[in-house]
Amino acid sequence: MVDRRHLLALIPVPFLVLAQAELLASVIGGGTGFSLLCLVIGVRVLVWWVHREWAHRAAERTRVRLREAFLRSPGTKAGEVATLVTRGVQDVTPYVVGYLPMRVLAVAVPLAVVIRLAFADLAAALTVLVTLPLIPIFGALVGAHTRERTARQWAALATLGGHFLDVVKGIGTLRAFGRAEAQSTAVRALAARHMTETMSALRVAFLSAFVLELVATMSVALVAVPVGLRLLDGGVPLHTALLVLFLAPEAFLPLRAAGAQYHASAQGREVLAKVPVPAGRTGQAPPDPAHAEIVFDDVSVRSLKHFSLRIEPGERIALVGPSGAGKSTILGLLLGFVQPDEGRVLVGGVDLREVDRAAWLESLAWVPQRPTLVPATLSSGERQQVALAKALDRRHAGLFLLDEPTAHLDAGTESLVLRAARELIRGRTAVIVAHRPALLAEVDRVVAV
Repeated sequence: MVDRRHLLALIPVPFLVLAQAELLASVIGGGTGFSLLCLVIGVRVLVWWVHREWAHRAAERTRVRLREAFLRSPGTKAGEVATLVTRGVQDVTPYVVGYLPMRVLAVAVPLAVVIRLAFADLAAALTVLVTLPLIPIFGALVGAHTRERTARQWAALATLGGHFLDVVKGIGTLRAFGRAEAQSTAVRALAARHMTETMSALRVAFLSAFVLELVATMSVALVAVPVGLRLLDGGVPLHTALLVLFLAPEAFLPLRAAGAQYHASAQGREVLAKVPVPAGRTGQAPPDPAHAEIVFDDVSVRSLKHFSLRIEPGERIALVGPSGAGKSTILGLLLGFVQPDEGRVLVGGVDLREVDRAAWLESLAWVPQRPTLVPATLSSGERQQVALAKALDRRHAGLFLLDEPTAHLDAGTESLVLRAARELIRGRTAVIVAHRPALLAEVDRVVAV
């Protein structure tokens, strides 16, 4: 999904770093090579400019791909889609332009510096080699807090965006029933929560920058001070001492920059984690859901936390609970539109993430909460009836997933639909999100979410 072709422009960077340090040490030490030094610096600037141009183009291509993926994903809520395709995809730019290049240079440049210093001054090379891991270690310790706070920040933003979209779509109804002011208060509360989570993430980012700068400065000092003392005692040539002093900061610079870009790109990584898995991915053949046990093994995702459930083959389950509890998320997990943050969804003992997605969807029948037909000239009740008819017509399906299937139907039509559904799903597994009492009479077990 992420375009990485701009990283090829970074191939000359380690060699240019070594060449610049060698020539700078030679010129300051009284040698020749000033013109060549200017040329190397110019080439280094040019390489970096070319890379930045390519990086911004790669970021644009990545944003286009992400928008297409999010807009084509049927399992993502409308409010979250609106947030992802606007603010979300823009947050990916620091990841592509800043963090990815620094992550590559954080490996290539220190490795090149240590190898060169090993031939020039083994003691300095060993000091750099020992102190280099301190930056990623401290960065990882602080980064664990960053991931947690960034996830909370994104969740707050997605909730705010989704609620605001729902308010805008239903503003006429809200005004008619005198609920506009109450929703304004709710939007302000969600905005305040998002601001709190953002400030919390920024505090951790500033703390991380301070820690990384302190560790990098101390590490460079551990290299520079001994070399300076040995130079005064005549234990090391001037050219070698200058080379060490110029290369030591270059070894730590990409790591410091990668640490800073890690926090700048945190939102982008959170967005990339939400990219839906392509429906055409390959995997093992899925079990027949009509004869396979379905197990939710301590699953956590979005508002659903540590959810466990065992569904026997042929059992009909009704999911009940308040709005936002995670009932539709459970159906999304079974469809493969939503991936667990923790835990597993097993079908016949096989992790749903490992099965062929297209083949699995072919074995299901699904009625979403709000069916969409193109062109959209039908009423909501008529759309619901068509969606139910198409789902019930999939006689080969072994698993029926129905999200409030009779929500837009009158009592008479609901009775007819339930009678047809009762016959068609007999002996097959069904998971139904139910709000109406009539649906509860058609299931074997009711599960509160």
